[in-house]
Amino acid sequence: MYPKVSVVVPIYKVEKYIHRCVDSILKQTYRNLEIILVNDGSPDRCGEIAERYKAKDHRIKVIHKENGGLSDARNYGMKHVSGKYTIFVDSDDWLEKNMVDYMVTYSQKYEADVVQSAFYYAYDDKLLLDNRQIPADESPLIMNNKQLMQELVVNEKVKNFAWGKLYRTDLIRDIKFQQDVLFEDIYWACLVMQRVNNFLLTYKPLYNYYQRNDSIVSNYSIRNLDLIKGLRERHVFIEKYYSELIHESYKAILEASLIHYNLLVLKRKLDREGTYKNEIKGYVYKNRHYLKDAVKGDKQLARQLNLFLLSPYLNITYLAFKKALRKLNLLSQPEGLIRIEQ
Repeated sequence: MYPKVSVVVPIYKVEKYIHRCVDSILKQTYRNLEIILVNDGSPDRCGEIAERYKAKDHRIKVIHKENGGLSDARNYGMKHVSGKYTIFVDSDDWLEKNMVDYMVTYSQKYEADVVQSAFYYAYDDKLLLDNRQIPADESPLIMNNKQLMQELVVNEKVKNFAWGKLYRTDLIRDIKFQQDVLFEDIYWACLVMQRVNNFLLTYKPLYNYYQRNDSIVSNYSIRNLDLIKGLRERHVFIEKYYSELIHESYKAILEASLIHYNLLVLKRKLDREGTYKNEIKGYVYKNRHYLKDAVKGDKQLARQLNLFLLSPYLNITYLAFKKALRKLNLLSQPEGLIRIEQ
């Protein structure tokens, strides 16, 4: 009736946030938990704090290892999982108190292999919710494999994040996260979802995805280009197993390529020789015919692609012009996030 749920929490340099995260797991209304805190060689007091939690609650396991990154920590944690279900939680995020109870109930009710909840973009002073995909009645959505893979590639309803989902442990145990890359969830999620027969999406926000106040531009690094690499790797998988989704996959690659090219222009010191910008540009030019086919139904993206092919700076100018018009209220603002009163 109350199967064990394993919660895997990789920990690294989060001394400021770890209490909020672990406390939110300990306060879950669902009590049959196994909480695996993986200290990934954190140089601060995280390891010591984790041991204190372990001394207070028998459900907590603490694993200390040399630093290997988020993927390695998750993989290491999975070696110690014994629950029927598994949840991943990033150590600066936190859970609503009924998250596990709610998701286990729905997994059993609908015989779902994976359950995904909605989530808050959580800031220090506010919570934001993306309600663009939420139906008026907020009824859960059941998907078969074909529907799931479509939504996964589109990445609007079904997210590529490992967190925010309840997985049947036997479904994911032997699928490893790729190490030494950012955005490791993208390809991992594709491999996992290929195995899923029943996927349940609940629109109830149960996970708080913490947003640090630093902007993407100020924090941007070459490692962020791992996103494009991950999407391209996934594209090979899509071509092999889900050929009907090739256009959607190309669209995702194009959108990421345009965004990261523009960020590299803004952070020109990271790419003084233009190596990374040229690589992105070369990919778009080489695959322009496939990309044009993929964006035929998307006027906005098709326009950006055509401008980029003429000159990447034409696309940047176009986007800057649109931004200026929005500031002057001469162009409607795109739909976005709504603020949730706490």
